[in-house]
Amino acid sequence: MEQNLTPQQLWDCALRLLSRRDHGRRELARKLRQRGFEPALIEQALERLEQQHWLEEERFVAVQVRQHVLKKHGPLRIRAELQRKGIASADIERALEEAAADWFALAEHCYRARFTPAGRLDVKERARRMRYLQARGFGPEHIRHALESDPE
Repeated sequence: MEQNLTPQQLWDCALRLLSRRDHGRRELARKLRQRGFEPALIEQALERLEQQHWLEEERFVAVQVRQHVLKKHGPLRIRAELQRKGIASADIERALEEAAADWFALAEHCYRARFTPAGRLDVKERARRMRYLQARGFGPEHIRHALESDPE
């Protein structure tokens, strides 16, 4: 059953989505396509939203990075999540730099929140703890720092 959706309905839908939270351009376009709006109308609406500063990729990326840092996610996970949402690599790198997060301290904090100091770790337990930090998005140097902060 073909729906005849108007530009006003598209505009209202886009504003409703943006009123809940910021969206990236690609993410918002995908949601509007899923609701059955025509691609040409979507493109016009996105241009208008950007002109009125209701849709700002830079703001969206900064908010996403900040939220991930608060969740104790590392730079690798943040980068992967934003790439999945269609954000350009240059925008991601800029936002990570501007966040000025201390990834070493964050990895250590994340590690200490999850694990109690255990002294000397056997290989299996050390690997388990490393996998935990890897899954949170920390790189090898951050993981090494966090594990070495554990008093042995």
